[in-house]
Amino acid sequence: ADIGDIIRGKDLYVGNRKEREKEKLQQNLKEIFKKIHGELKGEAQNHYNGDKQNNFYQLREDWWNANRQEVWKAMICGAPKEAHYFRKTACGQGMETHGYCRCISGDPPTNLDYVPQYLR
Repeated sequence: ADIGDIIRGKDLYVGNRKEREKEKLQQNLKEIFKKIHGELKGEAQNHYNGDKQNNFYQLREDWWNANRQEVWKAMICGAPKEAHYFRKTACGQGMETHGYCRCISGDPPTNLDYVPQYLR
């Protein structure tokens, strides 16, 4: 799973040993997004009313779409400058990532965000 799948509640991981940890993480995320929802006003709050279990999946999805770049930057800011990862197609320019795992444009490669987890 990646961080985007976890935040959006789309983590496909199944395993008995880690199941309790996953449930605890999802419960924490539900509480976080419940607080975010509680701070919204008027029409925005109505738009994101929770589902039957108050998972706030649409709010989580939209939050991730609005914040994915910043989350990626925060996750990789500690990477060594010489770190390279992903294939040469990650940055859409036929090159590997450069310096701090970023594309030449300075953006972290988020291309895998759009690939369903089971295909990665």
